[in-house]
Amino acid sequence: SFGFAIGWNYWYNWAITVAAELVAAALIMRYWLPDVPSWIWSGAFLLILFLLNALSTRAYGESEFWFSLVKVATVVVFLVLGILMIVGVLGGDSPGFANWTTGEAPFVGGGAGILAIVMVAGFSFQGTELVGVAAGEAQDPQKNVPKAIRTVFVRILLFYVGAITVIGFLIPHTSPNLLTSDVEDISISPFTLVFENAGVLAAASVMNAVILTAILSAGNSGLYASTRMLWALADSGKAPRFLAKVNRRGVPMNALLATTVVGGASFLTTFIGDGDAYVWLVSASGLAGFIVWMGIAWSHYRFRKAYTTQGHDLAELPYRARFFPLGPVIALALCAVVILGQNYQAFLGEVDLLAAATAYIGLPLFLALWLGHKLVTGSKMVRYEDADLTRVQD
Repeated sequence: SFGFAIGWNYWYNWAITVAAELVAAALIMRYWLPDVPSWIWSGAFLLILFLLNALSTRAYGESEFWFSLVKVATVVVFLVLGILMIVGVLGGDSPGFANWTTGEAPFVGGGAGILAIVMVAGFSFQGTELVGVAAGEAQDPQKNVPKAIRTVFVRILLFYVGAITVIGFLIPHTSPNLLTSDVEDISISPFTLVFENAGVLAAASVMNAVILTAILSAGNSGLYASTRMLWALADSGKAPRFLAKVNRRGVPMNALLATTVVGGASFLTTFIGDGDAYVWLVSASGLAGFIVWMGIAWSHYRFRKAYTTQGHDLAELPYRARFFPLGPVIALALCAVVILGQNYQAFLGEVDLLAAATAYIGLPLFLALWLGHKLVTGSKMVRYEDADLTRVQD
């Protein structure tokens, strides 16, 4: 029952992410063509993503390689220019550590302020678990998947923590450009401001194009992940069987079509305002993603316990997470704090039902799937001694 709920939640998570990325892409296109209706851009980009996923797994992988290459190259250039600006070689005098102590910095708003932005930060981090999803179609997964997992920490440290550290050095949190911006102001994003201060010509247009590439990359991955999850649900009897059909190119077309229809829900946002819709979609997807991460941590913990309970030697595993069980235990605790505390303000004083529903709607849906399946099927938790640890060999 837990697997049933997690599977549908993961499909929902990435299907909603596709919708969020389509809305974001339409917002970005306004920078160049403000008079073109948003639904045209959302529809065009959805068609592109559908075709890339419909061709073959190779087409998806190839397109994702080039999308990612643009992102990585931009962040590397950003880090180099940022470091040169921090030390005073480029863009005038070095700011030193001044921006880390301006006003309430570095912890603006205290613990509540940090908690308020973790959900959006988590939404941006989601996707690292795709290494596991892609393992089913990877070449030599026993060798390549552990190799990919080992690089995740370095990539997060460099591209996420490194980039936000550079921004922290160069742009104060009191910057009027940041304080007056909203979701549509791509031209004054922190990345754009740093490039402009470094003297990069047409920084706004360049960053706009790069961000659009990053969005299409996320949408591409989201459509792939949600399609494969829906196929897996159908293949295991947890979704209608027709969704498990695969064409001669190895693509689960029925699952892809069904997921694309859900991604097309972004069109509805043209009726309620793009900015508000994007924030709602990010919040809904972010919560679903944290639930999935809790599921991964719990599954990992129980897998290792079952493995040793059944008398297996850990040395037999192709990959072993270090410091077990600290990893899954800490992940469970932190994700629970984020899920429960993402918008606790809605319950302080007069309860804001709309804000609470926007923030937490995914939680009762997940619990309903879990408990509903349990009631219908009467399934029970799998004992460590009975867990199926059979490995499928090539």
